[in-house]
Amino acid sequence: MAYWLMKSEPDAWSWDQQVGRGSKGESWSGVRNHTAKLNLMKMKKGDRAFFYHSNIGKEIVGIVEIVREHHPDPTADNGSPWVVVEVVAREPLKTPVTLETIKSTPKLKDMSLLKYSRLSVQPVAAEEWKLICKMGGLLKS
Repeated sequence: MAYWLMKSEPDAWSWDQQVGRGSKGESWSGVRNHTAKLNLMKMKKGDRAFFYHSNIGKEIVGIVEIVREHHPDPTADNGSPWVVVEVVAREPLKTPVTLETIKSTPKLKDMSLLKYSRLSVQPVAAEEWKLICKMGGLLKS
């Protein structure tokens, strides 16, 4: 299983809206960056991703699961190279993990979120995943 981080502006698409989609899930649409698109194309069914509120909040608030691998983005022009994956909300973090907390955690200094701050879909290393889950109250010490 691979791990990812997917950013969404909560005034455009929030964690609560994602949860509201239930088991049907939602297409992760509107990605218009080639590196982010390539990351979507690497995602496999069953992979997990942090749901990150960008711009407002700047925090990891939940975990989604990839339930359908990449296919054409229905919000893009016909023949465009853009793709979507389908995601379903799996679990909220008990305590959201803020960008400031991530920045102040030495073990997360190499995280893509800090190095490529504008990238909307990015990989997360397994060690980073475990640490953030622990910080978010999902894993015991």
